Amino acid sequence: MSIEVKISKNRIPYKKAMFILEKRVEAVKRGSKKEFLWILEHPTTYTSGIRSNKKEILDKQIKVIKTNRGGKVTLHNPGQKVVYFVIDLNRRKKDIRRFIRTLENSIIEILRIYKINSYSDKTNIGIWVNNKKISAIGVKVRKWIAYHGCSININNDLSAYKKIIPCGLSNKNITSLKNLGVKKIINLNKNIKDVFIKNLSKI
Repeated sequence: MSIEVKISKNRIPYKKAMFILEKRVEAVKRGSKKEFLWILEHPTTYTSGIRSNKKEILDKQIKVIKTNRGGKVTLHNPGQKVVYFVIDLNRRKKDIRRFIRTLENSIIEILRIYKINSYSDKTNIGIWVNNKKISAIGVKVRKWIAYHGCSININNDLSAYKKIIPCGLSNKNITSLKNLGVKKIINLNKNIKDVFIKNLSKI
């Protein structure tokens, strides 16, 4: 099955990305467009998922965008790679857990390319390195069209997380490839694309 891939060089505002993503969901549902994988970065943006709580916003001065994704409050900012997708599970196995495992395993595989050993957590969705979260995942499913995405902290400003309780995990720290000592991060977009396309094509 063919998946269209888009890699944006410029930072895309969050609301614009969501508008494009929602339109693609409807198009995939109608069968008028291919499934979609989109790799990009956002300007600094705080978002809240359907399970979020106002207490998780520590700095009341920041603007938080409400979304229909799963999960709680999180941050997107420059230096963090965001991978959005629109995948039609009607044409694949209708198994949400399998789909999320595929996302998790893809991120683990990408990090391994840069010599980082990471793992998933059955209790707290996302990818972790030494009890520090490096990747968040948020999935929405509409009539078996799975969409939204995941983020991987590469070399972004982690201090911006101090304004929230990220993903509701006050006892967990956040990390990035840079924070873990990775100095050369080459072929990142290509590696993300290749790994995700390979793994999504198997489900």
